[in-house]
Amino acid sequence: MVKEHGLTVSLEEFGLSKYEAKAYVTLVSHGTISASEVAYYSNLPRTKVYPTLLKLEKKRLVIISKSKPIMCTAIAPEDAFDDIIQEHIDKVNQMNTLVTKLKHASEESKKTRGAEEKRYFHLSSNNVLNQLKIMIGGTKSSIQVIVDPWGLNLLAECKEQLLLVLRRNVDVKIIVSPTQIGSESFYTIPSGAKIKVIDTAQNCFIFDQTEVLLIDSDNGKGAVFSATDVLGISQTKVFVQMWDNALKTDGLYDMAKSDAQAVYHIIQLVNENGLGFILNSAMDSKNTSIDMLKLLEKDGINLKSKSLDEVIEIINSALQITCSGHLNYDSAKNNITVESKLNGGHSLPWTTILDQYLQSCGYNTKLIYQNQSQKGEKIFIKIHPNKN
Repeated sequence: MVKEHGLTVSLEEFGLSKYEAKAYVTLVSHGTISASEVAYYSNLPRTKVYPTLLKLEKKRLVIISKSKPIMCTAIAPEDAFDDIIQEHIDKVNQMNTLVTKLKHASEESKKTRGAEEKRYFHLSSNNVLNQLKIMIGGTKSSIQVIVDPWGLNLLAECKEQLLLVLRRNVDVKIIVSPTQIGSESFYTIPSGAKIKVIDTAQNCFIFDQTEVLLIDSDNGKGAVFSATDVLGISQTKVFVQMWDNALKTDGLYDMAKSDAQAVYHIIQLVNENGLGFILNSAMDSKNTSIDMLKLLEKDGINLKSKSLDEVIEIINSALQITCSGHLNYDSAKNNITVESKLNGGHSLPWTTILDQYLQSCGYNTKLIYQNQSQKGEKIFIKIHPNKN
């Protein structure tokens, strides 16, 4: 009964009278019934039932039979309210157009006076999420986001709005902190959005490079800066610099959080220690004495505890992220092919890790390296069981 009361009130906003709304909700809930049953279930005075039903019929919301007793059927809601909904949409569009014209007139007026108004307003923690959804939904070309764990959780609640703008081909780029790789919020972000990872401790949302929303994760409060080109350009430059230095996450989707975190930590360790360069030099000198597995264990990553399939998935993801490469394992021929679109030893750290893992599992391996000039590099790992 409470639910039907809520529906009745909502229908009154569509222009139906209280009696009309009650009668229509009753018919939708009970199917084809007589006029007297409509009066009974909707608690309408009997003298008001038939005039109410005639009004609903005129509004093309019900069908009244010509038989005796009179039987009534509700028009399906999706058919009944199409025209009304479209009328409301048209009104909203007209209002948006009017506001845009007024805003344009205001801006032109300021330009003639040689001044531009700079505005911002504060948001309480209770209003931040709603404002974020509104700003995402109103974006025309680009959304650039830098978020800490708290900010990513907030952004994940805007999945519906993100999907809508992605369908409009809005460019969505998000920078998250390493701790959020593989988290529930990380995987909630729609796949059309581009995500990279770098250490960050701020929450900054840039819309169309002009509007900026800043959020304080300590207290949940925010501030919106509107029509501030200088701030927008400045924040965009900061974002671009961070984006260029951040790691891609394309190869981390559908991975368990622990494996996704392991991929990031391995890549970070390799990059920070320049291991790609070191291993490339070692291969030239035929001295590959670096124990990569032990190096990873010192950083808390124990690959020996993982299965071959798990290690292959980790290495394949690292190749995708660092050198647009991939790995192919032919279990029938006991061959593994590691390919990279970049040459110069970019795939060597990952090949070395895999090779040493296989040896730790008791396999004998042989590596064949091919530098394909402008096409990148390819490394074959031939696996042989240890006869001992």
